[in-house]
Formats: sequence, C-alpha cells, structure tokens
Amino acid sequence: MTATFQIPDTMRAVVLTGHGGFEKLVNRDDCPVPRPGPGELLIKVHACGLNNTDVNTRTAWYSKGVTDETTGGAFDTAEEEDATWGGAAITFPRIQGADVAGTVVAAGEGANAGLIGKRVMVDVWLRDWNDPLNMDKCGYFGSECDGGFAEFTRADQRNVHPVECDLSHAELATFATSYVTAENMLNRAQVGQGDSVLIPGASGGVGSALIQLAKRRGAKAIAMASEAKWESVRAVGADALLPRAPEDLKAALRDATGGETVTLVADVVGGDVWPSLIDVLARGGRYTCAGAIAGPMVTFDLRTFYLRDLTFTGATVVPPGVFADLVGYIARGEIRPLLAASYPLEKLVEAQQAFIDKKHTGNIVVTLD
Repeated sequence: MTATFQIPDTMRAVVLTGHGGFEKLVNRDDCPVPRPGPGELLIKVHACGLNNTDVNTRTAWYSKGVTDETTGGAFDTAEEEDATWGGAAITFPRIQGADVAGTVVAAGEGANAGLIGKRVMVDVWLRDWNDPLNMDKCGYFGSECDGGFAEFTRADQRNVHPVECDLSHAELATFATSYVTAENMLNRAQVGQGDSVLIPGASGGVGSALIQLAKRRGAKAIAMASEAKWESVRAVGADALLPRAPEDLKAALRDATGGETVTLVADVVGGDVWPSLIDVLARGGRYTCAGAIAGPMVTFDLRTFYLRDLTFTGATVVPPGVFADLVGYIARGEIRPLLAASYPLEKLVEAQQAFIDKKHTGNIVVTLD
C-alpha cells in the first residue's frame, strides 16, 4: 500500500447498528481504518452530504410493508428482508454516507498512486465492472459497503473522480447523490430545449439540482415550494414559482406561466398531490420519478395515462458516465452548490433531524476537518 502519511489504526465514525430510530446511530472513535485492497484508494473524508437514502435505510422505509411518508422514525410494519433501496437486507454494522468530498491518501495494489494528494468525489453507484450495465449487480455507496460518515473510507479507483474547483469541501459534498439523481431523471425523460419541467419539492437537494440541470439543457423550470423558500429557489434559476401544494394546480400554473400544462413532471415527492401532477401533463408528456417522500401510495387513473399518451420512467440506478458528466459541470462552473447547513460528524443525528424537518433549501452536510 502506497501512502502519503502514517495511516492511523482507528478513526471516528458514526455507525448504523440496525433499523430503527436515532438510537441506532452510534458515535465511535475506535473504528478500524479501512485498508485499500487491490485497485482501491483510501480517502481522507473532509465532508459528506446527507440524503434520503440514509434516512430511508435506517428506518427501513423501503420495505413494502411501509405505506407512510418518510418521517425519520421507525416503522412497525417494516420487514428487514426488503429494507433497502434494492429490496434486500442490509448488513450491520454499517457506516452510511454516500456524498464524499475528500483527498486520496493511499493506493492499494494496482491502483493509481498518481491520485494520492488529489481532491476527489466518489461515484455513489457500485458496479460489477465485468458487467457494468447490469442494474441487478449494482450497489450504493454507504449501503452495500461502508461510506463516508467516517474519517476515512475506501473505494474502487473507477469510482473515484478528481475534481478541480474553488468550492469548499462542504460545498463539494452537496452534489453527488442529489445532482446525479436529478441528471439521471432528466436523461431518462430525454429533457431538452423547449421542455417545461414541473418540479415538486423544488427546495430540496434533488429539487434544486433539477432546476439547475433543466435550465442547463434549455428547458423551463417551474418550481413548487413553500412560499417562505421562494427567494432561495428563485436564486438557483426557477422560471416560475408555485405553492408547495396548491388547492388547484392548474389554476396556480396558469397564474404563474399563462398555461395549464407542462411537458414533464420531475418528482421525488408523491403523496396526496400526485394525481394533480399527472393531470397537468400535456398530451404526449412525460413523468419521471426518483422518490416519494410524501408517501408512496397514490391514486392512479389509468385513463389519464393512456388517453393522453403519457410516458412514465423510474430513475434509480445511474448508468456509467453520468457521474463523470456531473464532475465536468462542477469543474466548468455550470452548476453551483446550495449548502443549507453543515454540522460536525459527531452531530450527525442533529443534522439528520434538520434534514428530515425540511425547513432548509438545498443540501445539509457533515464535516470532519
């Protein structure tokens, strides 16, 4: 193993010990520092962003036994057998945290030692590199392996991307999951010049990313958010602003844009407002979804779906190459971070509670420096 300095034997980390409430997140200062295996790099973590997968995995919300919105609390109806994003069990203890901003400090056998000393981001999707397009063989950083809520983490060098920019470590940690999720949604829905994109939950990490990435493609971004957040949402480029849950979505859309329909809904919210989202899709419109924080169970009128020639796409596993695209956008200054707050690692529970409360705009991160 090639290293730039003496690697300690133990490190600080927050360890998830099982499914449940916040009591399952345990602060430790005696976790073994991982050693990079063949083709792997060891990364000193400077900051790591929070996302819904952390919460949903801890609470087992992904289980088919759960039909409620995400609350951050444990669910009595959850089953451990299908408690992760991929519909399988998770191995405990587990260090979560996918959105790593750090510096490479060591290289395993056969890994590129030239990356030592480079500031990097980690592609959150784990792949079988002998079959990289096979979605059934994909995993998620911080779920199927230990992640970044620790002083050190390791990753396959093919998932490690050097990035050169003037952003702080905390700002850099706001991008990975939210922006690659948003880009994947827009890719699946083939968004381009002239599209009008309705974005529920526009003040969140994915929502604010969708605004920027839709605008980058020449589309019009129509944001749904609480009025208290309109100023911050407008600042990232929203063309029009609607209430978070208007009583009459068509009327609100008409007042804000002059029209009653959009060509695309990019949704991570779901819940009770869902049928009205589908009703404002223009004929031949598209709906793309990567979450359901307001609830996974919705009322679906199949007549609207087929009579209006709609296309629905789910968006979870991200193809190879999308993360590299994202790093390029960052390096060229085409997108910008929206850092809502940062907390020290030891206050991850407080950070996660703030994340769940949804009073922020953008992303929340924990820092380790």
